[in-house]
Amino acid sequence: LLTVSLFIFFGLQNPAFFNVDFVIYPLLRDGATLTVIGLAQLCVLSIGHLNLAVGRMAAVSALVAGASYQYWGLSLVQGAILGVLAGALLGAITGWIIVKSQVNAFIVTLAMDFALIGFVTFIYVTFTGATAAFTTKPQGMDFWRSKSFGDICLGPICGPSALPMMLVPAIVCLILVGFMYSKTRLGRELLSTGSNLRAAKLSGIPTENRIMTAHIFSGTLAGIGGLMLAYTNGSFTAAIGSQVMLPSFLGPILGGTLLAGGAVAVLGTFIGTMMTLVIRQGLSVQGIGLETLNIALGLVLLAALSVGQIQKMFTSFKIRSKK
Repeated sequence: LLTVSLFIFFGLQNPAFFNVDFVIYPLLRDGATLTVIGLAQLCVLSIGHLNLAVGRMAAVSALVAGASYQYWGLSLVQGAILGVLAGALLGAITGWIIVKSQVNAFIVTLAMDFALIGFVTFIYVTFTGATAAFTTKPQGMDFWRSKSFGDICLGPICGPSALPMMLVPAIVCLILVGFMYSKTRLGRELLSTGSNLRAAKLSGIPTENRIMTAHIFSGTLAGIGGLMLAYTNGSFTAAIGSQVMLPSFLGPILGGTLLAGGAVAVLGTFIGTMMTLVIRQGLSVQGIGLETLNIALGLVLLAALSVGQIQKMFTSFKIRSKK
């Protein structure tokens, strides 16, 4: 409701905000991509961890896919599968390091982020020189980049031209992640691990395995998000994923996912992501500069974290008072 209200507010301030081709379509397309990135963050938030390397994992996945298109001549689907597998592998490595070293996930993923920055930049510069990009476009890539539901067929069945095809992978990811956390034993064990690690371990849950599983899911979804970013940009560059760190937290946390773990809001991640983009786009249409936009989004995240912490303190106080 708040997201819709903000959208209407900005539209009334400037009617250009209601433009389908230049505002609504890009807004939904970017929202779909950042929702998947947000789900990647949500998976590790569910166990009380963070993934500060989510953007670089996306970049590596795009790099692998781009290289497979340019040098190996693979199809769109084949390259995409390799890219997603690369993301899953990075997630597995990250989870394994955390489990075996017992080092805080914040430190491990921060180190992974820096390592992947150097790796991605080195590979692009080595193989592409000054361009620092893989530019080969496999058949079908432009379809995901620029087509909408309305381009498939006419009539109410396919939907309007404002709905980008990028919504399809986002919806699939939302359904699968939502089903896992709400209907499966694995999802419940992940949440239990995040809620109370010691209690989960005593109850027989293989917590180390679940930590690795959460990071594998995070890397996989980051890989999908990286491909969506590359398809949207129309090329594969080292800059892919460099701007998704803050949005990856904003979506889940604004949507209701707890930073401390133990509770997730899958659909809320989409809503929180769209709220963030509406605020960003609305302020941009009003002529607000990039620096001010980032300050505003940072304050929104701080407010969301503060509300969550206050709710947690209030709940703890109620429990103690009952005792």
